[in-house]
Amino acid sequence: MMTRCLLPRLSLPVLVALLALLAGSPAPADEAWHDLHEAVRSGRIVPLPDILDWLEARYVGQVLEVEFERDDGRMSYEVEMLGPQGQVVEFEFDAASGELIGMEGVNINGMRREDGAE
Repeated sequence: MMTRCLLPRLSLPVLVALLALLAGSPAPADEAWHDLHEAVRSGRIVPLPDILDWLEARYVGQVLEVEFERDDGRMSYEVEMLGPQGQVVEFEFDAASGELIGMEGVNINGMRREDGAE
């Protein structure tokens, strides 16, 4: 008998990202969770599922890691994906606007979906 996991398939990378955020934060864990939740709720940052949905619509691959960073007042999401030919690509998004601001990796075009939205 096969057992199916009912959790979303991206739950592990999301959990890793949130734990990384808390580990790097000088604030106590409860404050960091509250601050992040408040930033999403108030619209100061785009919810992570919106970023992941955008990526899934345009690129083929498996999410390996997600990081949320605050650098000089700028907040960003970094999403590392494993492509179909084994390539690893990192996508960086402005957390406030959701705009893709950078990509690094090899054979990024090999991950593009032909039917992806523009």
